[in-house]
Amino acid sequence: MNFLRGVMGGQSAGPQHTEAETIQKLCDRVASSTLLDDRRNAVRALKSLSKKYRLEVGIQAMEHLIHVLQTDRSDSEIIGYALDTLYNIISNDEEEEVEENSTRQSEDLGSQFTEIFIKQQENVTLLLSLLEEFDFHVRWPGVKLLTSLLKQLGPQVQQIILVSPMGVSRLMDLLADSREVIRNDGVLLLQALTRSNGAIQKIVAFENAFERLLDIITEEGNSDGGIVVEDCLILLQNLLKNNNSNQNFFKEGSYIQRMKPWFEVGDENSGWSAQKVTNLHLMLQLVRVLVSPNNPPGATSSCQKAMFQCGLLQQLCTILMATGGPADILTETINTVSEVIRGYQVNQDYFASVNAPSNPPRPAIVVLLMSMVNERQPFVLRCAVLYCFQCFLYKNQKGQGEIVSTLLPSTIDATGNSVSAGQLLCGGLFSTDSLSNWCAAVALAHALQENATQKEQLLRVQLATSIGNPPVSLLQQCTNILSQGSKIQTRVGLLMLLCTWLSNCPIAVTHFLHNSANVPFLTGQIAENLGEEEQLVQGLCALLLGISIYFNDNSLESYMKEKLKQLIEKRIGKENFIEKLGFISKHELYSRASQKPQPNFPSPEYMIFDHEFTKLVKELEGVITKAIYKSSEEDKQEEEVKKTLEQHDSIVTHYKNMIREQDLQLEELKQQISTLKCQNEQLQTAVTQQVSQIQQHKDQYNLLKVQLGKDNQHQGSYSDGAQMNGIQPEEIGRLREEIEELKSNQELLQSQLAEKDSFIENLKSSQPSPGTNEQSSATASARDSEQIEELKQELATLKSQLNSQSSEITKLQTEKQELLQKTEAFAKSVPIPGESETVIATKTADIEGRLSALLQETKELKNEIKALSEERTAIKEQLDSSNSTIAILQNEKNKLEVDITDSKKEQDDLLVLLADQDQKIFSLKNKLKELGHPVEEEDELESGDQDDEDDEDEDDSKEQGHI
Repeated sequence: MNFLRGVMGGQSAGPQHTEAETIQKLCDRVASSTLLDDRRNAVRALKSLSKKYRLEVGIQAMEHLIHVLQTDRSDSEIIGYALDTLYNIISNDEEEEVEENSTRQSEDLGSQFTEIFIKQQENVTLLLSLLEEFDFHVRWPGVKLLTSLLKQLGPQVQQIILVSPMGVSRLMDLLADSREVIRNDGVLLLQALTRSNGAIQKIVAFENAFERLLDIITEEGNSDGGIVVEDCLILLQNLLKNNNSNQNFFKEGSYIQRMKPWFEVGDENSGWSAQKVTNLHLMLQLVRVLVSPNNPPGATSSCQKAMFQCGLLQQLCTILMATGGPADILTETINTVSEVIRGYQVNQDYFASVNAPSNPPRPAIVVLLMSMVNERQPFVLRCAVLYCFQCFLYKNQKGQGEIVSTLLPSTIDATGNSVSAGQLLCGGLFSTDSLSNWCAAVALAHALQENATQKEQLLRVQLATSIGNPPVSLLQQCTNILSQGSKIQTRVGLLMLLCTWLSNCPIAVTHFLHNSANVPFLTGQIAENLGEEEQLVQGLCALLLGISIYFNDNSLESYMKEKLKQLIEKRIGKENFIEKLGFISKHELYSRASQKPQPNFPSPEYMIFDHEFTKLVKELEGVITKAIYKSSEEDKQEEEVKKTLEQHDSIVTHYKNMIREQDLQLEELKQQISTLKCQNEQLQTAVTQQVSQIQQHKDQYNLLKVQLGKDNQHQGSYSDGAQMNGIQPEEIGRLREEIEELKSNQELLQSQLAEKDSFIENLKSSQPSPGTNEQSSATASARDSEQIEELKQELATLKSQLNSQSSEITKLQTEKQELLQKTEAFAKSVPIPGESETVIATKTADIEGRLSALLQETKELKNEIKALSEERTAIKEQLDSSNSTIAILQNEKNKLEVDITDSKKEQDDLLVLLADQDQKIFSLKNKLKELGHPVEEEDELESGDQDDEDDEDEDDSKEQGHI
């Protein structure tokens, strides 16, 4: 220690090489010293120098520190110092003082030392084994060191841990550590371990990580918890994101149901802490990981189903409609609800039924659309609402029809008391805010996505422009706004709406071409040479014109396919047209929008393309190009092929319907056949039973006939037959004698039990009082104990007799059953020679009478045995009550013994006091005698006291007589 103080005191004064020499001496001391205390002090000194002189200690001492970890594992203190020193060398987390040594510290210094450490894989394995030590001073620095290694060179360290036996399992034990510091740092370690490594993620998940992490989150208070909850949520995201196996395991383990309490935020008028906002944000992101559109459709739909069934979606909608929450939580909740309902019909139907808590109640969809078309709302919130609306309509033709129906004349509320979703979309479509125009156009396009019926229905929508002017169609109003030269964002939104509307809908194309101003406007826009900003609008105009050609049914003579292609060739040129059409997919924002469905833009200026629209462009760009270059003959051939295909499709549809009807008929016939088969089987079973019964009756009749046909010789052999079958009157008499003997034994047992009961009653009545003297109590207790022992022995005897009696009764019952079986067998097997019918009838009656007599006697025996069983049960109950009485007496006897012991102690104390008092009186008498006072003896005093009492009694009686 003196050496260390000298080192630390001379750091500032000495030259630079002094520190290097000091570190070198300390390293030599660690390497060569034989005493453990010296090595421990040297490692402690290196630890204190490692933060300031990180490079020098790392270069000179790392090898020695690793050697200490290998050889001195028995001493937890030196191991802790060595691990702390290595952590200071490798970690970049510590704040470094800006001095002359800071020039040597670089960003990659930690990674260089990490590379040196893990070059020998045994070092990492050694560190993993040290984590099994429960000592706090070893486990905690070990966790921090391994976490730092993973932060520096994560993939390499992950691979070493992955191939190490039980490497990941050892680290999972950290979550079960009772010390919160180690448990919390263990969570951080697992965060670094599971980052971007699917194999380790699966191992950690199957090591029960989900259960442990959810338990920690619950213990810490869910969303109200601290930073530990945040760390656990980040670890859960690492395990689940882009890992289909873990997501399936999470769902099948019913862990989705445990997420519901996270969102029970309650009354938040008291405010939201920053940590709670962070926790809830991560919780919402975790829900989105499970239902992300990038997941396999089957896995996503199963998670969506589980979230609806456990009430998680309902809880999210409650947060969505609540007031007073932070804006970023509201935005993330909208995005989460969007993906929970996306493409799953049940969840979409539920969301359509949700109402906001307003007066009067409004549908949640209407309330959200009001925020989307309100330019004063935050941009991210408006994007989230648009995404929610898109997810609600995704693969939801029912929802699309409900939205479009709110625009139709028959469903619009004439009173104007309520605002519908369609009215809000139209209001946003023709607003002065370009962002509202774009959002409303994209939302309306999603109401038409892959739904030809709604595209046709939307053609019926009429808009009132101004008072006195006739209404115009929605389609015409959109083209009117396009021609007015509005902002680029507005025009792009309207063009995307028109392209979606006209694609795969020839009727809409006809309506569009019916306005003679539309085609010249489009050709004019495409033909002009405008700036880069207008190139996108030109490309969309080319796409719209191409759709008008490709989906044209040639119903308008002036705008048939061939004429439109000739117009393009004359005014624009086919090559120029195709070039302008290619501007769309070449735009920088096109590829960004095509990556994921969520409209996530940094600012409104980047809000140009919609994800679903990019799919439409990709689908139509090639076919429009082919359609432009096709000749009229090829078009005619294509038309003929189309007609042929349509006819073929109609024929196929007709046959499909016929086949469907025949399938239904076949199913009905199959059901009828199965019903008839069941009935047939039942009838056959009944017939078989009846045939077997008839055959039995025949056999019995023939047997009886044969038996009655025997001669009188059977009469002589009857007794022999009876003896052979074991049915003898002597046996029946023996059974009766045994039953009588059992009855007598039972009466004897009952009399003995009555005697014991009376004896127990006597014991109860003769209980000694607590005031009895010591000798009588002791005698009574001894007598009671002897009597109780005798009672126990007699009870044991009674129980054994009962058991033997029950076994005899069982034996008798068995013999009775054998007698019955023999009787029946004998009745069937008695041979009778053939005689006249009268004699046969007489003998049969005689046999039946004997059999009935035997059966009657057997029945009586059975009743007697049953009565004996009941009596035996009653005796058992009486014995049980006697046992309980004896137990009560035993308890009372124990209490009396305790009272006797207490009274004996009190008597002993009184005797001691009396002895002391007598001794004092005796000594006082001796003193009085010595002083010369006369002292009366004890007997005289007692007689004198008695005389005084007699005189006082006489005086009292005289006074009473006088009165």
